[in-house]
Amino acid sequence: MTLLLLGTFTLLFVFGWPVVIAVMLPAIAYVLWNDFPLELVGQRMVYALDSFPLVAVPIFIFVGSLMNQSGITERIYTFSSACVGRIHGGLAQVNIFASLVFSGMSGAALADIGGLGRIEVKAMTAHGFKKEFASALTCASAIVGPIFPPSIPLIIYGSVTNVSIVQLLVAGIVPALICVALLMITVAILAWKRDFPRAERWPTRKELSESLLSALPALLTPILMIGGMLLGWFTPTEAASVTVAYVIFISVFIYRSLTWQHLLASAYETVKSTAAILVIVSAAALFGWILAVEGVPQAAASELLSLSKDPLVLLLIVNVLLLIVGMFLDSTTATLLVIPIIAAPLHAAGVDPVHLGIVAIFNLMLGLFTPPMGLALFLIADIAKVSIRSVLKEMLPLYIPLVGTLIVLILFPELTLWLPKMMR
Repeated sequence: MTLLLLGTFTLLFVFGWPVVIAVMLPAIAYVLWNDFPLELVGQRMVYALDSFPLVAVPIFIFVGSLMNQSGITERIYTFSSACVGRIHGGLAQVNIFASLVFSGMSGAALADIGGLGRIEVKAMTAHGFKKEFASALTCASAIVGPIFPPSIPLIIYGSVTNVSIVQLLVAGIVPALICVALLMITVAILAWKRDFPRAERWPTRKELSESLLSALPALLTPILMIGGMLLGWFTPTEAASVTVAYVIFISVFIYRSLTWQHLLASAYETVKSTAAILVIVSAAALFGWILAVEGVPQAAASELLSLSKDPLVLLLIVNVLLLIVGMFLDSTTATLLVIPIIAAPLHAAGVDPVHLGIVAIFNLMLGLFTPPMGLALFLIADIAKVSIRSVLKEMLPLYIPLVGTLIVLILFPELTLWLPKMMR
């Protein structure tokens, strides 16, 4: 029955059916075949959504949309340009730095690409960069979004595995900084080889202070959110609500750029994006429950532990699996279907659950930039009006720092865990 379930799902997916339908059809067929009441389908799906941590998902999506609508992203980009525009690589370095700053508010890679992508590609192209390279770098730098807090994928991971979401979010800070550093070094090397343009001079003290003053209210957003969680003032879900209130406040009373039209447009985008995520969450929860009934997690745990008792070896095996899975499934579906199966045996072998969460989510994010799914590739190709093939060609050298970051995170777990351990 398990093989039939997984085989049907794979077949439907390969033939281009939407992921939700590919998951739901075999699940409903299983329920009917085993004479379970049909009401069970709705009960399991609703039960999966009855989760307080998941409330943070639409709220953080709303934050990112509000910042795009109110022009905060442009202020962030201007400040980033003033900070690093003179470094070798020029606006390419600005692209990476701006993604780090914006990720502290959006929590998602696609939100980063959708929010900053148009600004970054347009600015880099206007200053002599190839549009294809600008698009590829925008994709690569966006991987920081799901790692640096707030992170929607980490919130979903924590809700699925019952791991502390606060510790997961805090654990993502150092890995995100490592990824940014390696990307900036790679861009500096490419700038030297390809003679990339850069700012003619460093900004004056006045120019730097003006750009900082303009962006400062927005830059305080992640500090408010992370500091509040570390000090125990609020949970991640409450932090999301506080962040929304703060962003609305600065948009209305400081920047004076938010209108009712912007608010309605942000709400519409939030509802649309949230519906797409949560329908996958509920469908995958039903599918996951069926796999649990069939004993798949226990069998997978037994098989994994029979391969090796070494945590590092098991972690490497799982990473290969996740890289393959990430090429075909979006990160939300993969997290919901695969993570519950692999988490238990790795925890039993001694892998820290917080470390596993950071490594697994970073690994799955690589799938956003890898065919055949590659949702980030499709999004940036649409934004920049370039072919996916040309973006992939420019992405090749950028995979080196991304994979390098993953290897560093696997081999040196303390880099991920030292901040969460300070909280324990």
